[in-house]
Amino acid sequence: MSYEKYNSALKAGQREYRARLSKGDYPYLPALSEILSYTAVEHEVSLGVCEIPLELIIGTRMKGRTNSFASNFMPLLDAGTEFAVKWIRLYASLQEEGLQEPVKVYEFMNRFYVQEGNKRISILKYLNAYSVPCSVVRIVPKRTDAKENKIYYEFLEFYEVTGIHTVNFSEEGRFAKLLKQIGTPEGTKWTSDDRMEFQDVYCCFGKAFRSKGGDRLPITVGDAFLTFITMFGYEETKQKAVQEIKKDLSKIWDEFLALTEKQTIELSMDPPQKDVLHRSYKNLLNLIIPSNVNRVKIAFLYEKDHRTSGWTYSHELGRLYLENVFPGRVETTAFENVIAGENDLEIMEQAIRDGYNMFFTTSPVMVSASLKIAANHPNVIILNCSLNVSHPSMRTYYARMYEAKFLAGAIAGIMTTTNKIGYIANYPIYGMASNINAFALGAKMVNPYVKVYLDWSTLKDRKVHIVDDPEINYIMDRDMISPDKRSRHFGLYYMHGEAPNNLAMTTWHWGKLYEKIVRIVLNGTWKDDDAAIRNRAVNYWWGMSAGVVDLIYSQNLPQGTQRLVELLRNQICSDALIPFYGELKAQDGTVRNTSEQAISPEDVITMDWLAENVVGSIPSVSDLTEEAQAVTKLQGMEKGVEFISNVR
Repeated sequence: MSYEKYNSALKAGQREYRARLSKGDYPYLPALSEILSYTAVEHEVSLGVCEIPLELIIGTRMKGRTNSFASNFMPLLDAGTEFAVKWIRLYASLQEEGLQEPVKVYEFMNRFYVQEGNKRISILKYLNAYSVPCSVVRIVPKRTDAKENKIYYEFLEFYEVTGIHTVNFSEEGRFAKLLKQIGTPEGTKWTSDDRMEFQDVYCCFGKAFRSKGGDRLPITVGDAFLTFITMFGYEETKQKAVQEIKKDLSKIWDEFLALTEKQTIELSMDPPQKDVLHRSYKNLLNLIIPSNVNRVKIAFLYEKDHRTSGWTYSHELGRLYLENVFPGRVETTAFENVIAGENDLEIMEQAIRDGYNMFFTTSPVMVSASLKIAANHPNVIILNCSLNVSHPSMRTYYARMYEAKFLAGAIAGIMTTTNKIGYIANYPIYGMASNINAFALGAKMVNPYVKVYLDWSTLKDRKVHIVDDPEINYIMDRDMISPDKRSRHFGLYYMHGEAPNNLAMTTWHWGKLYEKIVRIVLNGTWKDDDAAIRNRAVNYWWGMSAGVVDLIYSQNLPQGTQRLVELLRNQICSDALIPFYGELKAQDGTVRNTSEQAISPEDVITMDWLAENVVGSIPSVSDLTEEAQAVTKLQGMEKGVEFISNVR
């Protein structure tokens, strides 16, 4: 019987050998000794005996035995060889007595190479065993700027917390995201029960993912698992059997296809034109035989009360505007004081039971609940107010506020007599640096000597220091105040004594954006959009040309300044003026953009640097208030997502 098993394993090895050769790949086991010959090593450390997944054992320590095995550890030597006889005897022994001692392996970059026990690994892989106890020595490479090296050092931090070898990722930052999704508090380490629980659910997910063809995708099981628990939740996933996971995988398979395209986000830079909506033959028929959506029932979720939050108030105005534009066709309800992670998911589930088929969640902290709803209710339309979220199961929306900030900066640059202007920012999230820099560039365009002094209202000490400088009397502050506050500290104002004199205010017209998005749904073209942008996350990122943002200024401004603002506004709306165009330098003198070209939309969104005429810095998350930390951890400034823009 063992002889037949060897022949079966031999055929598997020969198939693998031929397949690798046909692709031009190395057909044998890789040897760690050869890899280390061109790798600088930091140190070695013994990890003791660990349970290692067999899929992570990929090669041998030395080259001597590599030609005896194909790259899948199946044998290549004929059945009459001494090697085959030993393999057959060992197979019988393992069947009768089991594994008597750990296999000796070396770990390098979270892959394992056998020092002693190649045939045992070959047999266990042939038997489709999941893992094997190994005596492990870790070889740690020196730090480099290589992507794989950075990911490995993130793994080492993850291992210190969890003691888990199983997980691998293809991109940076995902180990930390995994710990966050699982709910591991900072500074704590996993217990043996935590490890066993994770291994069970991860193994269960891996079986389901592979059975659906996941091993044919150029992503790791870890990549897919993180996406899955982000959408369905870790605690919920722990309760699912393999068949349940397979059903859920079918719902969100586009999410995994999106991962294979480097997290492509498609930016909708302008609303679709009305004539574009009806160009296809299908939509031409719809004009004759209407199949449009007759009515939508929309739920708006607000993190705060519109009477106490300027941000919520601006969205509430947008909701009321929407009802006025579509009387009888749109029904809306606002849910206020929603607590992310506590009652947001419950509110949305109840709203769906009450017949709501569309949601606008107006804060980035509701992304997690929005994704879970999108996964479990694929026929419900979900949009979250955020930037740079790469999930095709839902869409996001925001506005190019930096265009209006550029105009405000131009006013401040003209009006200042000290060449010192203040700017009070709130959250260091996506889009904030572009707002600050656009304001500074607008001021510099009309006044090359001006400096913009930056401060933050969300620091733990809550002290805004620029107000103490008597030379800073023109200040750009929050966009809008809440209705219950009588403060005039908003927009661009001039400080003269205690009371600010308001000069201009950048405004969000969310109603315009909501109208245009809902019109796509009512026109019956939302699903057509889905087909056109399959596997891509979509972000509606509209600006002044769409009427979504604007600048309101005081009529007390000099007539020449008013005329200049109108000229600049018209040029921005017609794309004749692009705020981030030409040579741009950061504070440290680094050239961030060359002349005769504009910064890409991706670089505007993920901007994490400040212009050379800005005085101040971007705070770290630990310096912020607890509320600000929650938002910043979700939408903090970082790179790593590809965008496609100006195509919709």
